[in-house]
Order: sequence, then structure tokens, then C-alpha cells
Amino acid sequence: MKIGVASLGCAKNLVDTEIVLGFLTEAGHELVSDPRQAEIIIVNTCGFITEAKEESIAAILEMAALKETGLCKGLIVMGCLSQRYAHELWEEIPEIDAMLGTNELDLVPSVIERVTSGERVMERRGHYFDYNRSYARLSTTGSHLAYLKIAEGCSHSCAFCVIPQIRGPYRSRTVESIVSEARLLKEAGVKELAIIAQDTTAYGRDLGTNIVELLQELSQLEFPWLRLLYTYPTSISDGLLNLMAREPSLVKYVDLPLQHVSENVLRSMKRPGSYAATMGLIYKIRERVPGVVIRSSFIVGFPGETEEDFQELLRFLAEARLNHVGVFKYSREENSAAYAYRNQVPEAIKERRYHEAMMLQQQISTALNEELVGRELQVLMEYPLEESELVMVGRHSGQAPEVDGVVYVGRGDLQPGDLVTVRITEARAYDLAGEVVERSESA
Repeated sequence: MKIGVASLGCAKNLVDTEIVLGFLTEAGHELVSDPRQAEIIIVNTCGFITEAKEESIAAILEMAALKETGLCKGLIVMGCLSQRYAHELWEEIPEIDAMLGTNELDLVPSVIERVTSGERVMERRGHYFDYNRSYARLSTTGSHLAYLKIAEGCSHSCAFCVIPQIRGPYRSRTVESIVSEARLLKEAGVKELAIIAQDTTAYGRDLGTNIVELLQELSQLEFPWLRLLYTYPTSISDGLLNLMAREPSLVKYVDLPLQHVSENVLRSMKRPGSYAATMGLIYKIRERVPGVVIRSSFIVGFPGETEEDFQELLRFLAEARLNHVGVFKYSREENSAAYAYRNQVPEAIKERRYHEAMMLQQQISTALNEELVGRELQVLMEYPLEESELVMVGRHSGQAPEVDGVVYVGRGDLQPGDLVTVRITEARAYDLAGEVVERSESA
């Protein structure tokens, strides 16, 4: 059958989608990019915060309409939102023909058969999906980039988050299964391997190993770029920083979701840290890994956040001068510990604080990017610019896919996956422009 798949949410969810695409291809189905041409439509949803839930519901309803106006004979919904709100969605959107959660990835082909025979299917397993087995993932990120999920679930108890309830406790994959998958990706031509989990620095604690030992194994595969994402502030060890400083393939990039720096707010969030401890960590990272790029994310408007707490966050941003920062307005999530907190911050105050923090960080990011003008950076080419095929879009090693800025260069004969040296000629708040100096041997 002709199958259309929409994947929403984070890179961890995207990996699940790619595994499902592999199952569908093995089952002989044809994948189509235009949902209007699809006989079966699958929506892999996100249910993390309110905006993500709204986006997922909008996508479900949009695809449901194609049962009337398109070729669609069946709508399958899966992922975090359906794991979290299965019965509500089941009752309120009767156009949904099948509902799966986060652990039923391999059941999709058989569910399609049941749907096409006229059955309405709700599947829920009593056990977790086994990520240690070998699956024929179908890449959606191009041949040059792949995400590698090294663990599933989370065992932290952050007050604002419901991921442990959706995905379960932290479960590391075996080193063997990870290295085996990475080797296949290297053989397929992947240049950048982005290593992900809800907390990558927690890797291996349940197996008697750790993230440093895993990265040492992966570095032997000699990817041009290994990128570690989603690290936890109290788990940035000296061993990890030392490896990042000396291992050429491990890019000097630290993704450190801090969420806040006020001790008052952090305690309410059920997270460790303080202004002084966090600042000390930033100095330590920069000392141990010269030239490191640091990204973080923060929540404003968390219940009980005072104006003093917020000003402390602004002072931190001004002092730390992080390269990349994401700011999010607190989203009050049902079944999270913070949902019942008193002193919920009004939306108007959240909005003001969000814009203040973003404006400050924009000034910092602009200044840091301007310091790159005239420098030569290695850039991984990704795709031609949609507005002009004469321009190629790429990223230098200090720009993670999707979340950071990009580098624009004249296309010439460049192709996606080429690694080239680019001299930066122009800088803006998020993006850079430059000209190709020379090609890398690994291009």
C-alpha cells in the first residue's frame, strides 16, 4: 500500500519513525511524501508540552480530513501523545483507525492489515520496545547525518516533566548494539553521528559502563563528527571533558539544558545546582575544552519564579555568554509535580520574561558570531537553499542540527554531505555566511 508518515517532536521520536519506516519497507509498502496520495497515514506524535500537543492534534485532524478528500483509507496514530492520552483521543477523534503508543513500533505492519480489513485497533503492550535488536532504519535526515539513540526513558524527577511517565525509567542499550548500528551508519556514508537520549550522560549506569567508555568505542569508527546531545549538568565528568579535548572526531560542543540558575527555582523544579555552581561548571568546561561551543535551554515563568529569580537568570546569561540558548515559557503539564504548585505565573509575565531573555541572548549570540568573521571553519553541507539553488546551507561543528543556526555559502559544485573549509564573511544573530576555501579530504 501507499503509506504516508508524519513525524513530530524531537530527534528521539524521529529515530522511532525511522525504525517504523524500515518495518514498512521490509513489509513491501510504498512510502509517499504527499499525504494526499497515501492510502494509510501514520502520525507519530509528540506530547511533551502544550504547544507540542496542539501541533500533534492539528496534524491528526489535518490527516483525518484526507479520509474525505484524499485516498486515505486508514489513519494510525502513535507516539508520545497517544501513549499519554490514548483513551481521550480514541473517543474524541473517531476518524482514528488505530492507536499505538511508544512501544509498539514493530506492530505497525500487522496493524495496517487489521485496519484495511475494517478493524479499529487499540494496541498496548505490557513491555518496552527492545532497541537492542538490529533494525533496518530508513534515514529521513539525508545520508550525511544520523541520530543514534543510546537509551530510552528517563529516571530524573524534574517537576515540570512527564517524560518518565510516558517513556518509562532510563534504560541503556548495550554497547554492542550501539556500536553495531553506528558501524552500519558509517558504512552508509554518514559524516555526522548525533548521539541522543533523554540524558546521554546517564548512559551505562544500569549496565556497569558509562558514556566515556561508549564514546571511546564509537570514536574508533572514525566518523568525521561525533556530537553528544542532551547532557545533564551534574554528570559532566572530567573524563568526558578530557575525551572531548583530545578526541578529534568528538566535536567540541556541549549541549547542557540547565533550565534555570536561581537556587529557589531549581529546588522547586527538583533539579540540582545554583548560580555559582553553574557558572563554575561553564568556566570548567571552557578551561578543559578550549574553543568549546556551549548550548543551553531555560524555562521562564516556572511556578514561584519571582522577578528577582528572573533577573538572576538574565545576569547569568550576560556573564556566561553562551553560544546558543533556547528559552521556553513554562508549560503546565497534567500529572507533573509542578501542575499542582501554587503561585502559577500569569501568561503575560511569562511572555514578557521570554522576550526579555531572548532579546538579551540575541545580542550575545550576534556578538559571538561576529567574532567568527574572517575565521576558517569546517562546514558540513546539507541542502540547497529552497529560495535559491545557487546557495548551499551547511553547519559548522558548533551548530547542532535543527536547533542552532546555519552557514550559507555559494553552491558551486557542492553536494549534501561535503565537508569543506569555509571562511566566514558575514554574521547575524543565528546564522553565518561564508565562502569555500578548500574541500576536506573526507568530502
